[in-house]
Amino acid sequence: MPELAINGGPPVRTDPYPPWPEVDDDGYVAAVERVVRSGRWGGYPEPGPNAAAFEEAFARYQGARYGVLMANGTVTMEVALKALGIGWGDEVIIPALTFQATAYAPIAAGALPVIVDVEPTTWCIDPEQIEAAIGPRTRAIIPVHLGHQMADMDRIMAIAQRHGLAVIEDCAHAHGQRWRDRGAGCFGAFGSFSHQSSKILTAGEGGSLLTDDEGLAATAHSIIDCGRAKDPEGTGFTFGANYRLGELHAALLTVAIERFPEQQEARARNGRRFQELVAQVPGVRVMPPDERITRWSFYNYIVAIDPDAFAGRTNHVVARALAAEGIPAAVQYPPMNRYELFDPKRSRLPVAVEYADRLDPSRMSFPVAEEAGLRASVYFMENVFRDGDRGVEQAVEAVAKVQAHADELPLP
Repeated sequence: MPELAINGGPPVRTDPYPPWPEVDDDGYVAAVERVVRSGRWGGYPEPGPNAAAFEEAFARYQGARYGVLMANGTVTMEVALKALGIGWGDEVIIPALTFQATAYAPIAAGALPVIVDVEPTTWCIDPEQIEAAIGPRTRAIIPVHLGHQMADMDRIMAIAQRHGLAVIEDCAHAHGQRWRDRGAGCFGAFGSFSHQSSKILTAGEGGSLLTDDEGLAATAHSIIDCGRAKDPEGTGFTFGANYRLGELHAALLTVAIERFPEQQEARARNGRRFQELVAQVPGVRVMPPDERITRWSFYNYIVAIDPDAFAGRTNHVVARALAAEGIPAAVQYPPMNRYELFDPKRSRLPVAVEYADRLDPSRMSFPVAEEAGLRASVYFMENVFRDGDRGVEQAVEAVAKVQAHADELPLP
């Protein structure tokens, strides 16, 4: 009889983990009902009352002066670049292991993304690779805080200051994180956050920019509101578009931010327990959060598997086996040069045409990101860490079971 659930054996867990987003909370229903009854559903005039309330609350929680709420966490980075005047002829350094939006945003703004490899200890952007990639046209760096880690903001900010570069933090995974008691998204010119369905501060869709600069905040507000002036004098028009978020989504976020601190504490507590236990499974390497992270708040927890300890099977097979055991696990991102969603030649945007050779994935090589994305990385979803000791222990039990019976796993 097979042992592994992927082959028909009994799974470790049969009941689902807590759902996400939460769907049984009257607070969300009441907030949306108030918006529906108000008749003010859209995002114009910008910002609407719920949008403004969330912007203030989220900025305060992270430690920034201003927040700008908009349609999603992709246009946030595009808007940030445009607000900084970055576009045609400019270069923006990004990591090779991230969602394709990080690479898309510079192209959409008219700039060239310069992709560099990641560190083996965190899988976040490698500061040495950043330094090596800086050229006369480099204008900005977009570090990504990945999974349960943060990029090395000490070294990145030192590099940026030395070379006069803007920093836009991609914090889609890092709501609530703090580095040396400073909030993620509060180091550079802008911090970009996603509120898409799977993110830990969600309204189904949406994105936020945080900044300490009043002028940049006003410019970002203008860009997302069709270019309308947002400065005190009423003269700061921009060339913008409608990237506003409606009040129904904004209302959900006003409730979500109230519940967020308790959820963050639960994930951090259970994440530490998971880390302690899963490190004991042969062939699993944990990457503990950097000791400079002083408030740990993560989207997913990522482990590295050694395929040799799993009978030669890679992360994709192991993740499928864990899912069959009832554990929400997946492989999130391939390296950018092997990512089906990153294919600039499909675009007719001028930067993609002009720099087709530099944007050709077949000419790129990122050894660390390739090992992580194609062989080693397994992401455990956030709801594993909202089910107390039982949820964590069953997740680790499943990892140990899959490893012990790895020779039963299907071949890729």
